[in-house]
Amino acid sequence: FQNGTGKCVFWKLSNSVCVGNWSADGCKTTHNSTDFICECNHLSFFAILISPDMPDPAHVRRLVYISYIGSSLSVVFTVIIIVLFLCHRKSKAEHSIIIHMQLTASLLLLHLFFLASSIWSKTEWVVCQSLGLMLHWALLATFTWTAIEGFHLYLLLVQVFNIYIRRYLLKLSLVGWGLPAITVMICGVVGAYGKHTITKNTGDITVAMDLCWFKTDNENGIHTAMRYVTVNGYLGLVLLFNVIILAVMVVKMRQMRARNIQSRGRVRRMWKDLVTVLGLSCVLGLPWGLAFTIYGPLSLVGTYLFNILNAFQGVLMFLWFLSITCKSIQEEQKSTKDFTQSHFNS
Repeated sequence: FQNGTGKCVFWKLSNSVCVGNWSADGCKTTHNSTDFICECNHLSFFAILISPDMPDPAHVRRLVYISYIGSSLSVVFTVIIIVLFLCHRKSKAEHSIIIHMQLTASLLLLHLFFLASSIWSKTEWVVCQSLGLMLHWALLATFTWTAIEGFHLYLLLVQVFNIYIRRYLLKLSLVGWGLPAITVMICGVVGAYGKHTITKNTGDITVAMDLCWFKTDNENGIHTAMRYVTVNGYLGLVLLFNVIILAVMVVKMRQMRARNIQSRGRVRRMWKDLVTVLGLSCVLGLPWGLAFTIYGPLSLVGTYLFNILNAFQGVLMFLWFLSITCKSIQEEQKSTKDFTQSHFNS
């Protein structure tokens, strides 16, 4: 039972002799390294119900609270990013900034639809289907824009020259928003969306969260396959691509630093490079990769890390946007100062 949670129960008959259910009343469950130990204050037919990889209800409640708080803060901070960008937008902004804004907008929609799907999961079936579709679309758009971030970084670091692409941003927008739209329309046609129960214990029934997502009731093989292909499979491909891009960027950074043999300020430069890599990891969506660590011996730790990093991803994006904005302002001030000094000297 190393990968499962067990509960001692007995078969409790109702008023009708032929009807009953499993109940944990009067029973206490403990376990050691090899066995479950049941301590009950009555005699009956006993059994142990095991829920594989089912976290403790206390952990489930904490994870739900983290999701709500993190998503709410992400909505606030992504709105702040977009407002700051619109207020200080230049006549012709860099492509990198525009792509960052598209990723920020997809994160804003993702957290908005997540909160809406969890709040209105008990509404009419059509409303829940629509919210599930929009949540899936926002999630796929977020994955796609992280892949586009990686593609753009590849052009800047590896291709470098001859990277002009006609109507570059328009084509990226069609891919970033259009590809997820086509995918969710196909899923919607086959009726894949509806009420989704994330965690459910079958002893004393405990539902952690209901969500408008891929439906769990009357789910067939096609719906399950679509969920795994469009979420797990697509995420795996995006992460594989972005991990390769990040590795190439780290190699490029090491090559650049190797040319500078001065030891002065090396420690400070290493810290700056580390912060840059961590920031790009967030932009490239690598925290989503923790979704593949929520099974196995580190499932609880992986679940907490996945929940915290991705729920607060809007906050992390705000910190990244703040850092590149401050760096841009410093470079402008430095260039203005150098120009003024050269003009004065001449």
